[in-house]
Formats: sequence, structure tokens, C-alpha cells
Amino acid sequence: MTTTTATDVKLQGELRYLVAEDLKYAASLLFQAYHDDALLMSLFQADKTDYEKRLRAAIREELHAFWEAEQPMIGLFDGDSLLGVVCLTEPGKSFGPGRYWHWRLKMLLTAGYVSTKQLVEKEEIIQAAISKELGLGNYHMLAFIAVNPRYQQQGWGDMLVRAAQQALEDAPQSEGIAVLITQPQHKSLFATHGFRSVTHLQIGDIGGELFFAPASAAEVVNG
Repeated sequence: MTTTTATDVKLQGELRYLVAEDLKYAASLLFQAYHDDALLMSLFQADKTDYEKRLRAAIREELHAFWEAEQPMIGLFDGDSLLGVVCLTEPGKSFGPGRYWHWRLKMLLTAGYVSTKQLVEKEEIIQAAISKELGLGNYHMLAFIAVNPRYQQQGWGDMLVRAAQQALEDAPQSEGIAVLITQPQHKSLFATHGFRSVTHLQIGDIGGELFFAPASAAEVVNG
């Protein structure tokens, strides 16, 4: 992937694909960023005493599954420090609701039956909505995007969204990127990069907005 730098702040950001040694740092960053996310709090039953343990384990297993399936995981670095991360699922790699059996087994052992079942159902709901509303089957899904809490409000989120869109260049069959937004303040970030609302979705007791950016929007942004 093309290296991108930002010099308008004190830190210098470099985008590159994560390697195996980066996964534990990415897992820690995502745990911090998604700890209070309403959807994950619902899926992983935040009212239970082992919520943090199960959330941490689930994020770790998700990243290892991404790694094994060779899904795009892009890190934003300042030297060796990980400032942010964005993770995508590519079309046509059997990485949707079916998943493979060892992912399900590990998730059952770490997150529990209820949370694993709800995670799979969430993906099924999103895929069904994209198919119904847009008639698409080949697209990327933005699964995780986060900036280290210490470095938020500095424009790094924009860099990560652009990096996700740039990843489309490596998958010309993809028709765009979908993302489920459950926090209203994130809508403007994605709208800036050509994402538009598709429909409202209800995942359990949490409502969210499904956004989609066609591949043509990525070409405009990165062109």
C-alpha cells in the first residue's frame, strides 16, 4: 500500500498493513476504543462481571481470524507507535456470517454462545440489508476503525477512512465499502468521504445507520 504522511501536526503518520507482531497492539487499541460502544456492550452483555475479559478475547480472536483469512488490516503509525487501525473484510473470501469452524469454536470458548450467535446474526442482518437496498453482493465491510484515545481530534480518522478506500485498488471486483454506524458523531466523518445512508438497522436493542460508499467515491477521494 502507498505510504501516506501527515505533517500538519507534531506527529508523523505512516500507513502500512499490519504484520503479526502488530496484532496485540491493535487488539489493545481496539479494546480501548470499543469498550464503551453501545452495540458491543449489548452484544457482550456489559452488565456481567466478565464483560471486559470476553470483549478483549473476542477482539483478539477477530484479529487473528482477519490475519488467517488475509483480510486487510491497516495501521497508522508514528515510528513504532500505533496511532490507529482500520480493518476490512473483502468480498468473495468466505469471511461473512458463515465464518470457518475454528473461529466459531474459539469465539464460543471466549465470548460465549449468546455473544457469538449475536455477532453472526449482526453480519447476516447487514448483508441482507445491502442485498435488499442496493442489490450488491461484492463489497468490502468496514469492521473496525479506531484512533488511540490520546490522539483523537487530530485528523487521523480521515486518514484511516481514506486508507480503507485506497484498499479497494487491490480488489477491483469490490463495488464499495459498507459500515454500520451506531454513534451519531461518526456520521459526518464518513459522509465527508462519500458514504451515504442506506437504511436504519436494529441489532438487538441497539439502532444503527448503515452507510455505503461506492467504489467510484473512493476514486474521487483518492484521485
